[in-house]
Amino acid sequence: MDMKMYLLEKIEACRKEMLELSSKKDLTSETVISASTRLDYWLNQYEKAESD
Repeated sequence: MDMKMYLLEKIEACRKEMLELSSKKDLTSETVISASTRLDYWLNQYEKAESD
């Protein structure tokens, strides 16, 4: 599996997790914010890989 595909899978997993959490908890809860931060990280990694 190449790096971009790996990153896309991580992004999709984090996105699904964040959507599920945000449907059950307040958007400002620590859990949702943590999931959002992880998603941001993977999105930034993907953007970096795209520019390489």
